[in-house]
Amino acid sequence: MQFQKTSRRPIVQTLLKTALLTGCIAFGATALRTPVAVAQSGLTIFSGIKSGEELSYSLDFGGQPNQTDRYYLKIKKAKMQLAVSKFVITYPDYFDGQFNPKDIEIQVNGKSVAINEVNWDKDNYRLEIYPEEAVPAKKDVELVLSDVTNPDGGMYYFNCYTQSPGDVPILRKLGTWIISISR
Repeated sequence: MQFQKTSRRPIVQTLLKTALLTGCIAFGATALRTPVAVAQSGLTIFSGIKSGEELSYSLDFGGQPNQTDRYYLKIKKAKMQLAVSKFVITYPDYFDGQFNPKDIEIQVNGKSVAINEVNWDKDNYRLEIYPEEAVPAKKDVELVLSDVTNPDGGMYYFNCYTQSPGDVPILRKLGTWIISISR
């Protein structure tokens, strides 16, 4: 009695294809259930912002109009040339969203630092954030604005200014976040 050799190649290929397809389906299902922070960065053409002045940001819930969101406003350590005792965020007068000054956080190299005070000056379209201790120079910083009610939709230029400790009270501009809220 002679045995025929059967090729295992088609069986292996079928198993690999099945495993790959199963993995893709499982990953897709997980991705649909998990809220994903939408990174907002890349090439912006005709923004009016000088090259190198655009700051990156991300939104936790995709920037849907009139919905609650969380903004991660990032400042790279290369921009942090001096220690900072005050952050000021200005925004345009047509931004009709809402901030929660009690739900703002400063993260330095991924760790939260204590905040002394947050002032939201609605009349002058600005947020002033005072850390308890000066944020050191040459550190990555994230200003986390939670419980923000997004505006109706559009593009909004948020400018970042800082003041250094013991300095003449002059604000220095670090850059601009160009925040897009989908319509």
